[in-house]
Amino acid sequence: MVTQPEWRDVRRGGATALVLAGFLLLAGCSTEPADDNDGRERPTPKPAATGTLEELAKKAGCDPNVQTDAAELRQANCKADDGRYVLTTFATDRGQREWINEAKDYGGSYLVGRRWVAVGEPEVVAALRGRLGGTVETASPHHSGDSGGGGSEDGHSGHHPG
Repeated sequence: MVTQPEWRDVRRGGATALVLAGFLLLAGCSTEPADDNDGRERPTPKPAATGTLEELAKKAGCDPNVQTDAAELRQANCKADDGRYVLTTFATDRGQREWINEAKDYGGSYLVGRRWVAVGEPEVVAALRGRLGGTVETASPHHSGDSGGGGSEDGHSGHHPG
């Protein structure tokens, strides 16, 4: 027959095992392989900040100059010691991804967090990443096809008949 003190030991042992498993899981996630696959490890990036436009701006050290205040997105110009950037928050993940996909046609550096994006020069984005976390996405500008020969793809400098 099991007595009360033995159950306490089982519960205590189960809790200890659970805590230990959590530590092991965290320890396993604290580094990731280096890009060159030579076995070195590097620390995982800081998790992306969350919050409203104003909360994110405060974390970034910016007094936001709000330019767009709509239901689907809010956008502000920011100026920091590192330079100028645009900070945008989104109502939905899908709206954010669609905005990024369209904005990338113009090139640039994007610091991306959960439902927010900061756009600026690469050095500004790198400095912001230290304060806000997130991931950096870059894009080269695309040409619309109307440069060169009067707006058609036939006249584009890369399409000469052989």
